[in-house]
Amino acid sequence: RAVAMSVSHSSRLNKLVREQYMRLPQDGRVQVTYVWIDGSGEGVRCKSRTLDKEPKSIEDVPEWNFDGSSTAQAEGSNSDMFLVPVCMFRDPFCLDPNKLVLCEVLKYNRKPAETNLRHTCKKVMDLVKDSRPWFGMEQEYTLLGINGHPYGWPDNGFPGPQGPYYCGVGADKVYGRDIVESHYKACLYAGVKICGTNAEVMPSQWEFQVGPCEGIEMGDHLWMARFILHRVCEDFGVVATLDPKPMTGNWNGAGCHTNYSTEEMRREGGLKHIEAAIEKLSKRHDYHICVYDPRGGRDNSRRLTGHHETSNIFEFSAGVANRGASIRIPRQVGQDGCGYFEDRRPAANCDPYAVTEAIMRTTVLNETGVDTKDYAEH
Repeated sequence: RAVAMSVSHSSRLNKLVREQYMRLPQDGRVQVTYVWIDGSGEGVRCKSRTLDKEPKSIEDVPEWNFDGSSTAQAEGSNSDMFLVPVCMFRDPFCLDPNKLVLCEVLKYNRKPAETNLRHTCKKVMDLVKDSRPWFGMEQEYTLLGINGHPYGWPDNGFPGPQGPYYCGVGADKVYGRDIVESHYKACLYAGVKICGTNAEVMPSQWEFQVGPCEGIEMGDHLWMARFILHRVCEDFGVVATLDPKPMTGNWNGAGCHTNYSTEEMRREGGLKHIEAAIEKLSKRHDYHICVYDPRGGRDNSRRLTGHHETSNIFEFSAGVANRGASIRIPRQVGQDGCGYFEDRRPAANCDPYAVTEAIMRTTVLNETGVDTKDYAEH
């Protein structure tokens, strides 16, 4: 009974009844679900509308609006916010021809909302497009029951110490694989560039990877992968948290390790360009820590302790194959003399637009210090 009570009531509704309705024809009309980032900078919201025909491109999806006073994005007296479609995916929940559409949020004056970090990221990515920046982000998350306790953990107490859970197999080592595999398939169906998944070091903790993505595509695909994760978890009646340190004590935190390269890093002799980029990052550590979680580094301070495969938040470090460093150069890259490097500092709840923008500002646009340059419309 205790295990059953840790899942939501709605997950226990009869799904066979739902299937009867989902099979009904739509007579050529299409459900489009608009997805956006709310005022927390972490949460996603969605709502749906009917279009008379299937949109073939993002230009076929009209702008819409929503009540920003209910998402911590506006005051009630001036609450309409614009939803501007930017990226379209297939809908793995309502199936073809229905769509999921990621949107930017604009205020009443058509200026970007405070948590619309895509807007400046897109400007920066347009500026640096000749460097062909590729990203791959490793999204760690933890499954919780709706009681807030890690899913599958004993009701009173803790599982055995970390060790057998990472990439584990077996009912006593991994919890919630059904959710992970459903999410993977849903992302593939949607067209999200998901490239892998694995069980993580803490039990009930998992990771999926998105990439390689070029430029602004990284943030678009990771945010949609997160939306799909929350939506899959809703069906199963559990919660996915991106909290960087969901359990205090001797348990691993959750990060969003960011793999990055430019075209010159990927070419023969690229290691010198990798080392030059790391040198630039070393001089701007405080700036990056500030943008690598939604609370200016406060969330990451619980995670980046120098223990549990992390670097210390106050120190910058880099090394080959070193998972206790701020920046890890994979051993293969050291051997090949070209490739990519991994920034291990971003928190699980980071905004990928902020992270990828910051990396480009420092390594390609050569910004220094804690202030950012405002580039004119390009």
